[in-house]
Amino acid sequence: MARREPPDGPPTVRRGRGPGLPPVCCDGRMTLIKINAITVPDEAGDELAHRFAARAGAVDGQDGFEGFELLRPTDGRNQWLVVTRWRDQAAFDGWVASPAFAHGHAGADRPAPHGGPVSIGSELWSYEVAGGSAGRAADSAG
Repeated sequence: MARREPPDGPPTVRRGRGPGLPPVCCDGRMTLIKINAITVPDEAGDELAHRFAARAGAVDGQDGFEGFELLRPTDGRNQWLVVTRWRDQAAFDGWVASPAFAHGHAGADRPAPHGGPVSIGSELWSYEVAGGSAGRAADSAG
């Protein structure tokens, strides 16, 4: 871990989150986490994953975008999580207002191959990182 002196406060600790991922904090600024919790019928999970795979990388060039994961439930839940990381709220808002957002969500209501919906609801959650640990893999990578 490298200690950095921000211009107007005590030192902050810069922690990595693994290879290729940005630090959780840098110069006192925290990454914004947006989680879209999508309720997916049991028979539609593979179709949801397929649709996300077909658009992989589509948001990578958006200003302020730091990363994305699609999390498939492994404990019997039917709620999938789309976890995105953004520089700040303005960057996220810029993406939501962009033509790329509209294009990426066009056809989201298209039925799954089985004829039913791919999702039956969703909630948008917002978080900032309040603490954590990088783990041993991050220590050996730097």
